[in-house]
Formats: sequence, C-alpha cells, structure tokens
Amino acid sequence: MRTVYLELKMGAAGDMLCAALYELLDADNKEAFLRRMNALGLPNTEIACLPSEKSGVNGTHYTVSIHGHEEEQGKPHTHHESSSLHGILELIGALDLPAPVIENACAVYERIARAESRVHGEPVDLIHFHEVGAVDAVADVVGFCLLHHMLGAPRVIASPVNVGSGFVRCAHGLLPVPAPATSLLLCDMPSYSSGIEGELCTPTGAALVGHFAGEYAKMPAGKFLAVGYGMGKKNFAVLNCVRAFLYEEEGEEDRLVELRCNLDDMTPEAVAFLCETLMQSGARDAYVQPVVMKKGRPGFVIVCLCDAHKEDEFCALLFRHSSTLGVRVFTCGRHAMRREFDTVQTKYGEVRIKRSSGFGSERVKPEYEDLAECARRAGVSLETVQRAVMQELDKRG
Repeated sequence: MRTVYLELKMGAAGDMLCAALYELLDADNKEAFLRRMNALGLPNTEIACLPSEKSGVNGTHYTVSIHGHEEEQGKPHTHHESSSLHGILELIGALDLPAPVIENACAVYERIARAESRVHGEPVDLIHFHEVGAVDAVADVVGFCLLHHMLGAPRVIASPVNVGSGFVRCAHGLLPVPAPATSLLLCDMPSYSSGIEGELCTPTGAALVGHFAGEYAKMPAGKFLAVGYGMGKKNFAVLNCVRAFLYEEEGEEDRLVELRCNLDDMTPEAVAFLCETLMQSGARDAYVQPVVMKKGRPGFVIVCLCDAHKEDEFCALLFRHSSTLGVRVFTCGRHAMRREFDTVQTKYGEVRIKRSSGFGSERVKPEYEDLAECARRAGVSLETVQRAVMQELDKRG
C-alpha cells in the first residue's frame, strides 16, 4: 500500500506540509502543480516553491506572495479582511480543481470553523476567520489537498505533533501556545511540547493533519520511494522542517473490514447522502444493494468497506446517518496490485494515469474525475478525452 508518513517533530504548519509533499513529486509534476496553483486566480497571489537550506540539509520553502510580499507565519495579516466560512467555501468551490480536492479543502475549513465556534461561543455560520481566513492560508490548504491528489491520494500516517511553547501574537492579542483553536483541533491527536519557544503547530497545520491522517504511529516497515523536506521560515537549534516519506508498506495483504446494515425506513435521498458521507470520510468503498425484506417490504443493504483500524469510526457514521439499530462486521483480507501514478498533458488538460501491476498482470487507466473535468471544460465527450490520453501514451512508447 502506498503511504505518506509525516514526521512532525518540529510541528505542523500549512506551508511546511505543502513543501514536504511537493518534494515527493517528480520534476514534471512539480511544474504542473505550480502552473495549476498560479492559474487558479486567487486574488493578487503568486505561489512558488524555492530551494531552502537549513542545518546543512537541502529542502523546499513554499511561499505565497500577496501583492508581491510574502506573508509571515504567526503575524496578523494586513492584506485581507476577515472571511466568513460561507465566503471561504464559496471561494474554494469556484476554483478550477478536481472534485476530491475541493471536498477535502472545504472539509479542512469546516473543521477549523467548528473549533473557532467553540472557542468564541458563536454559531459556526457567524464565525469570521483572521489568520486562517486570509488568501495565503487558502493557498496552503488548497495546495496540500492538490498535492495529496497528485500523489494518488495515498494513505497518510503521522507522528505525534510537537506544538512548541510560549506565546503567539494573533488578531485577538497575545495567546498561549498552542492557541485555543489549535488546542481543540489537536483533540484526539497525540501531541507534546519539547520546550522549543514558539508556535510550531498552527491551526491550519493541525486541521490538515487531523483531516488526512488516518493513524498516528511509528513509521511502518516499507520501501522508501521519496523523501521530502518542507522547511520552515525560522531557525532553531534543530532542523526546522516537516519531513515526508513516500513509501510502499510491506505486507502480503491489506486487512479490511466490511460493515453492513439493512434499511427499510429511509428515503433514497437519505441513503444517497449516507453513501456520499462514507466516501468523503475515507471509506475504501460504499454501495447500496436493493433487497426485499421481511413482510415483503422493499429495502436496502448498505455496504461500507474500510481499513480495519477505522472500524469504530465508520460504525459511528452508520449509526449517526442511518436509522439502523445494528451493524454487522466482517473482517477480510485483500490482495492488491501495486499502483503508480503519472500525469499526461493533452490539448484538453492534464489527466492523471493509474498504472497497476502485480500477479502477472499490468493495467493502465486514466482517472475518471480528470477525464470528466476535461470533457466538461472543453465541451467534448469523455471518449474524446480518453482517446487523446491514449494517443499521448502511445507517443511515449
């Protein structure tokens, strides 16, 4: 299984997380990422990934410049008014990005909004962001979500988060580290302070890690494919970076859990929302089977496939979003082909390619979401874009 391990010994900030994932891309995809981010049309914004050296180690610094000036982490933003959650979600939803990227970015901001709501005692709809509402923070969140997508949406595991110590100045004044909203975002995440003075974990960083990390643990055994160093702006006695490892986990098979429940008293709309919620929450698969139940009633069987360590999480979702009183659990193994991702540039746009191999077989398949996005944008059929992709692959030999 392809996995990204985030080493957070110097905390988690949006720019450092983006830079670490950026370094995992090959040269062509690095250029494609920067082209796409700078073509989004974020107001007066320019994104760059610059070489950076700290403690004798080379890495990358992810910069977001507004009106030609780079914003600094931990200082109040001067170029932007505060933003409502509705305004931010509207901005992200209008960006020319694949649907999974938009869904993840919106989910990250909704996570932040819930924390801010509890801190300030106001409804989520009335929350206005300051630091995390600025355009450069949107670029951090969207950038990380796009990078995760371009890497093939790998499983993410994180180490415990070093939060730092002392105080941080923000729009509300001088606050202790970790800041109140960050503290709430860190709930259910293992964290600690090594005593380093400063804000090492920001609200944006905590929200990104909390959304994407399915597990917090030591790095499982596997074969490294790439290592990325996302450098912070400040210098400390130790190397200030987020380190990301892209690797293939060892193991003969995946261990999965299949969750099932029968429903005969929910509307089709509610069932569709349930399946959509399961998939957006990271289920491997979720589907519906029509059945005839006792007393001749038409009904549905909901099937959710998830990683074994997420069994409790998805049971809770099934109970929360359905009328079921019980969930059946089946543990199963799965042999999976090795998967690699590539990007093909066509006249209709960029399309990710999934290459699968193993057990004596090889397959190449364009990603449907990318095909559909290009087809809609160009006003052509799905098959037309697919033929263009295959022609480009043929040219490569």
